[in-house]
Amino acid sequence: MFNVLTYDNIPADRLKWLPRQKFSIAPDVPHPDAILLRSHDLHKSPIPETVLAVGRAGSGVNNIPVDALSKRGVPVFNAPGANANAVKELTIAALFLASRNIIAAAEFVRGLQGDDAIIQKQVEKEKKKFGGFELAGKTLGVVGLGAIGVQVANAAHQLGMHVYGFDPLLTVEHALRLSPAVVSTSNLDDLVAKVDFLTLHVPLDDDTKSLIDARRLSVLAGGAVLINFSRAGIVDETAVCAALESGRLHAYVTDFATRAILDQPRAVVLPHLGASTSEAEQNCVNSVAESVMDFLESGEIRNSVNFPKVTLPRGGGVRLAIANENVPGVVSRISSALAAASLNIENLLNKSREEYAFTLVDLDADVRPNTLEQVRSLNGVLSARLIPRSAGSFE
Repeated sequence: MFNVLTYDNIPADRLKWLPRQKFSIAPDVPHPDAILLRSHDLHKSPIPETVLAVGRAGSGVNNIPVDALSKRGVPVFNAPGANANAVKELTIAALFLASRNIIAAAEFVRGLQGDDAIIQKQVEKEKKKFGGFELAGKTLGVVGLGAIGVQVANAAHQLGMHVYGFDPLLTVEHALRLSPAVVSTSNLDDLVAKVDFLTLHVPLDDDTKSLIDARRLSVLAGGAVLINFSRAGIVDETAVCAALESGRLHAYVTDFATRAILDQPRAVVLPHLGASTSEAEQNCVNSVAESVMDFLESGEIRNSVNFPKVTLPRGGGVRLAIANENVPGVVSRISSALAAASLNIENLLNKSREEYAFTLVDLDADVRPNTLEQVRSLNGVLSARLIPRSAGSFE
């Protein structure tokens, strides 16, 4: 039985497809083997030594101490793309909200007083204040062509927009899904100078912090629209406020509320609705739970933010799952320790990702506890566990 600790009210019935004879899922399970969460700040919570994996039902992992867990050999999983359709739909909605002044117009009508005749007269008198412009023929720049950005770019093209994309880390998988009508650019400044709308779909890290700053906002065409449903820190908030006040920005649409942004009349601020659909929440929970389940049962890694993808067809014997530093000699030391214990290796796979690596070893005989401890004590090994022939328990 694997114990899975949950935060953020991730109910077990959302995971009813998991085999109940193997997984106990609750917010109060003892000695958890894994943690599932959404927005809970794990930096402020103790992480038991029994934890082998952490999964976030979403894409960003700012609320998880990834570096500390990596040093413990604990993979952190996320759910990339599981909420892509929800964020895409909200981004497309943001294009309309900004171009047609929908929020301001609706608030104006809601505040009207009097009978029907008076209301109609006021509407006809004031509606020109909320006149907008059409999207067809306008130019959209999409920064970040991952699962969300590709869908946004394709949908905008279908609306008749000219679309440019920027992503120096564009994968082959996402490139194949991108409409050939979307023009990829290699320089962000060039893209910013071309567009009427700019939408951001990148994670927040050292490279993207304040990616859209005063200098880049000054390059935008006057009256452009900026959309940010990624992370607040990707834009320089002070520069955005200045651009709104000067008219350089026609509107800023975001779901990250701060006092400064709320005080801007032409900012459209939503309460972090990007992935707030029942479908997206279920997709994210299912996706990350499946990754965690596969790791616990087989040691295989998919959709981890700190360890490489590792998949190896299971042999007939027991399996060792080993997290290690990506340094020379670790695999040979593991092999030597197993050979010294008279264990024959049926299959071995080692994959690396930056400073960390993961090794799967299938053996033709049972592993004694002292041998497992020897492997764990090897220089460069961060964690090691035994997965028996029939998964469901481990050393």
